[in-house]
Amino acid sequence: MQRPVLTKWFAIACVVLALPTFGCSDAQELSAPPAAPTVDRDFDQGSRIDDAALSRTQVENLALLGKVWGFAKYHHPAVVTGARNWDYELFRVAPLVLSAPDRARATAAMVTWLDALGAIPACRVCITHPTGVPLPADNAWIEDAITLGPALSDRLKSMHRNRPASQRFVSFVPGVGNPEFFVEDRYAKFTAPDAGYRLLALFRFWNIITYWFPYRDVMNEDWNAVLAEYIPVMMRPLNGDAYRLALIRLIGRIHDTHANIWSDLRVQPPTGTAQAPLNLRFVENRLVVTGYSHATLGPATGLKIGDEIQSIGGVSVAVLVDSLRPYFPASNEPARLRDMANSLTRGTGPVTLAGVGASGAFSFSVDRQPIGTLDRSRAFVNDLPGPTFRMLTDSVAYLKLSSVVATSAATYIEQAQRARVLVIDIRNYPSQFVVFALGGHLVGSPTPFARFTVGDGSNPGAFLFTAPVSQTPRAPRFTGTVVILVDETSQSQAEYTAMAFRVAPGAIVVGSTTAGADGNVSRIPLPGNVEGMISGIGVFYPDGRPTQRIGIVPDLVVQPTVAGIRAGRDEVLEAGVSRALGRAFRVP
Repeated sequence: MQRPVLTKWFAIACVVLALPTFGCSDAQELSAPPAAPTVDRDFDQGSRIDDAALSRTQVENLALLGKVWGFAKYHHPAVVTGARNWDYELFRVAPLVLSAPDRARATAAMVTWLDALGAIPACRVCITHPTGVPLPADNAWIEDAITLGPALSDRLKSMHRNRPASQRFVSFVPGVGNPEFFVEDRYAKFTAPDAGYRLLALFRFWNIITYWFPYRDVMNEDWNAVLAEYIPVMMRPLNGDAYRLALIRLIGRIHDTHANIWSDLRVQPPTGTAQAPLNLRFVENRLVVTGYSHATLGPATGLKIGDEIQSIGGVSVAVLVDSLRPYFPASNEPARLRDMANSLTRGTGPVTLAGVGASGAFSFSVDRQPIGTLDRSRAFVNDLPGPTFRMLTDSVAYLKLSSVVATSAATYIEQAQRARVLVIDIRNYPSQFVVFALGGHLVGSPTPFARFTVGDGSNPGAFLFTAPVSQTPRAPRFTGTVVILVDETSQSQAEYTAMAFRVAPGAIVVGSTTAGADGNVSRIPLPGNVEGMISGIGVFYPDGRPTQRIGIVPDLVVQPTVAGIRAGRDEVLEAGVSRALGRAFRVP
């Protein structure tokens, strides 16, 4: 990755500890993928599928093929056991489907192709469907004999009825449950994959979302329509960078801030290896300078903290945001704008930044600096600079999690014992996992705070609830009011931590919409040596209320203002403490 802060943010920050006894799945580099039981070299040098402008019939037939190919991948015993190279089987059948003049002959080609896999043994003890699950598998389409034709529908129903209980192409992290796809081939030598391999990337990702994405029900997308939309995109001529950009746009359609091709962010526009030495944030829907990423070059730009940038390089910020939105996947708009704010000035050479500040309108030519020379440690945090723990007043203790040390949890609580209010600032990403080490000091009895959904390998597409996860009391206990601060920088483990701490009696969550991306991440290898990520488990409150896209809903909604930024105030912290104390409070 090209951006050091984003490398830290998404290689570490995207991972949430699902259970107290397991470490971050991000750190679990599992063993190499097992070798396939059979050797198939037919398409090692390319798929032999050419770029093409497709007719509507071809698109519709390929869309059906993508669904059938994915269904068989996770249900057919000859495929699940690895008896066939299923990627290469796609390259064998796709030309037949492309050449079919109508649906009937396309489905006939699929039936012949599936029959060549051999007869499906009848199950002795057949797998049953789970009932009462939060997210059941959606297999109604295989019953549609009118669309599929009776023969293809029968093959798919037989496949489903006699499916095996295990999976080859997906495994589950022990004790956590998020899916891993290490057996999938990246086809790293194809830096610019041909049309067939691009189609494979689409089908692989589309089916992983269909069967193994715990939040597919809150995407607010017609996922079948997305498949049909991207088939002609992947089949038109694309160089390596254009292919990667198409993948970013596709991944953005699942609306998950964890999701992107983090291995190839250099292609994400605006491109370049330098940017203005400024920390920027959208405040009141305005792009505002909140600090400097270089101690001398930042102030030398002429821009002051609180200045609003209205245009970059002569293009209005509003136009830039609209044009770049498809390339910044996110669960919600605050998270998207968070990421955009720290990318909009990227490029090469000087750039003109124009806008308005406390002293009036301005226009400065700013020299962009190599990103590696900038200190971006404050780019994705909005907590107070300075020590991890401090007493703001005799009544108010403050603890920020961006530099928290888990083994010091009891010490923090001991230091805060005489305070009426403990502010826990999670407008950041926790430096260490403190959900239980610190959270246990905030409750007086065992208290559930979250539960998860995990995929069911024997019923692809179904997700089951786990038992709730609880806080267990620890000594010493803080008995005052806990104020938890959150905003758009609170993502993944930060959101999970906020859930864990808000069960403290009388706790108040203060701030604004969080990133809405919770759950351990799962990596998705894609052709062209590309690696994507998605949220791999579903995270819910004990009563089943969701968090994905919604985020952690504050009890007291407070957002910073441009006036507050210019005055150097932390309005969110002040409002939270004021609510807890019952009187006005200003940060000393």
